[in-house]
Amino acid sequence: MAVKETTDQTFEQDTAQGVALIDFWATWCGPCRMQSPVVDALSEEMDNVNFFKMDVDENKETPGKFRIMSIPTLMVKKDGEVVDQIVGYHPQEALKKILEQYTD
Repeated sequence: MAVKETTDQTFEQDTAQGVALIDFWATWCGPCRMQSPVVDALSEEMDNVNFFKMDVDENKETPGKFRIMSIPTLMVKKDGEVVDQIVGYHPQEALKKILEQYTD
């Protein structure tokens, strides 16, 4: 399953059901460019998680609402509730372990 783009307009609807990982990023952010392929690879591996990315430069409302100050920030939501928030680059295995806590 591919990583989908989400926006301020679609965020709540996109992440309302199941387990979702949202990658908050920007084009100018070096660590974000390192994190992106990891999230892409994980999206191919984990069918039970929905993967999204949000460009914080194009979407100001959602990052502001969740007080996202640093990027990359990876947010995990389960059935619409934020259950985890991870700041900075994380390798694939570490992210997988985090996500497995929320998938049954």
